[in-house]
Amino acid sequence: MKQQTTLELPLEKITNSAIPQTDMASIRYMFQEMNQQYLEHQPAAYYLSAKRIMDVSLSLLFITLVMSWLTPVLAILIKLTSKGPVFFVQKRTGYMGVEFDCFKFRTMYVNDEADVKQVSINDKRITSIGKFLRVTHLDETPQFFNVLLGDMSVVGPRPHMVYHTRYYSECIPYYNLRLEVHPGMTGMAQIKDYIGEISVERELRKRIQWDIYYMKNRSIGLDINILFTTFVCIFVKAYELITGKETK
Repeated sequence: MKQQTTLELPLEKITNSAIPQTDMASIRYMFQEMNQQYLEHQPAAYYLSAKRIMDVSLSLLFITLVMSWLTPVLAILIKLTSKGPVFFVQKRTGYMGVEFDCFKFRTMYVNDEADVKQVSINDKRITSIGKFLRVTHLDETPQFFNVLLGDMSVVGPRPHMVYHTRYYSECIPYYNLRLEVHPGMTGMAQIKDYIGEISVERELRKRIQWDIYYMKNRSIGLDINILFTTFVCIFVKAYELITGKETK
């Protein structure tokens, strides 16, 4: 069986010689077909306005009811378990390629590779409280402020580090299509379990496929479905981490 190519950044650019011609032709045809379908799709006229109202409402609700008390608690735990700031601010690529400051609770020890190296499983840079924050996605809750500011949406393609965006855009066909909508806190790829470290090329292509699928089918109904599925996945993972029991 043919082995998948492992991505270890920084990487050399993918060339035609790295992938059999038949495979490359198949991949190109797939993305061309998806691209054509996307270009033909137009969301409902009210969609963008309704989506923004939903984003602002959910952000204000969560910030007021949850983050008002959760932030001090997590701040204390983060400061007690490692040295450094409570928040981690990183440049990410947003709508139409515009860079923005993405907010997170800090989950790693302060290091010089945070902006270029992906976090991997059992990464030694992750702090003791950081593992829990990452599994439950509590580390990403400050991004509700990004949503409120208009840099992000609650639902959309996950924003990548600027370093990765520049690399992926040269390697993956139609990668930049995902920049034509606001990035989200959660998205179609995430509920399909494409989360965290990108270890193989095929996994990255699958994420892009689901991002484009979302863009082609976006609607308030789909956004609500993605949000509900995300909450269910988070609760299941938190339960498994706390109890040590794996659900089926």
